[in-house]
Amino acid sequence: MTEELDVLGIGNAIVDVITQADETVLHAQNIVKGGMMLIDEARAAHLYSVMGPATMVSGGSAANTLVGIASFGGKAGYIGKVKNDALGKHFAHDIKASQVEYFTKAAQDGPATACCYIFVTPDGERTMNTYLGASQNLCVDDIDETIVASAKVTYLEGYLWDPAEAKKAFRKAADIAHAKGRQVALTLSDSFCVDRYRDEFLELMKSDTLDLVFANESELYALYQTSDFATAIEALRQDVKLGIITKGEQGCVMVSSKGITAAPASKINSLVDTTGAGDLFAAGFLHGYTQGYELQACANFGALAAAHIIQKIGARPEVNLKELAEQNKAA
Repeated sequence: MTEELDVLGIGNAIVDVITQADETVLHAQNIVKGGMMLIDEARAAHLYSVMGPATMVSGGSAANTLVGIASFGGKAGYIGKVKNDALGKHFAHDIKASQVEYFTKAAQDGPATACCYIFVTPDGERTMNTYLGASQNLCVDDIDETIVASAKVTYLEGYLWDPAEAKKAFRKAADIAHAKGRQVALTLSDSFCVDRYRDEFLELMKSDTLDLVFANESELYALYQTSDFATAIEALRQDVKLGIITKGEQGCVMVSSKGITAAPASKINSLVDTTGAGDLFAAGFLHGYTQGYELQACANFGALAAAHIIQKIGARPEVNLKELAEQNKAA
């Protein structure tokens, strides 16, 4: 029998290549600041050639979240496709070394392992250019019913909605989870992603395919096509069982049919890189949620993890988050 997981994440398995750059570089390369652009292999090679000194770390939104959950002491598993190449082996090594169970066999042929070229401007804003590569070949055959059934929460990233086959895998996992009495969570991932799939995301919410939805303010506004926070929050309350909206230094807001609850952000000394802020917030929140904590405590765990990650380069924690939470009495 498969051991119970707290959270199973399904997402695009990506290696991040991160560099610090001023906005003139973004303008010169026709890159829209603050978003995520899908690129082909030729564009990926070009951007890498114009990058300054770079840091290479395993990434992928859901994978970052699962690593964070494991760092909190949770039982985490991950499904995501890489190729059996150097970057794919790098990704697999890193996620396993982070104590996350990794369930997906590497592809032996086809496109290379996915890469995300991230430009971080002096204000800490990250701009992502993603070559999906092998990750877009995730398919329904990669979804194991026993593994999904073992997880308290199956956590999916909105970026999965780009590849058609991954979308089918997403729906299969959600169906299995609910059939077994488990819960399904989605992060909207990016406002540009929401613009592409607004109607489909709303359908997932209104059909109760999702139990939890994570978003930041810009994603929320894109979802409901409004710039008024109160209007968007009220619409979200009608559409989803539990919505968690992050607001940067203003903390987060949690909404459900029972009402609206706000929670503060954790204080930081300096903002370095916002890459992974939402991923690690979700890690802390889901850790608390699967351990039965009240929503306020879940938000505290999320805020603590997000505060740690934005004070360093990259989206993987450099400290033991369980120990950090104990030191800060996060619960």
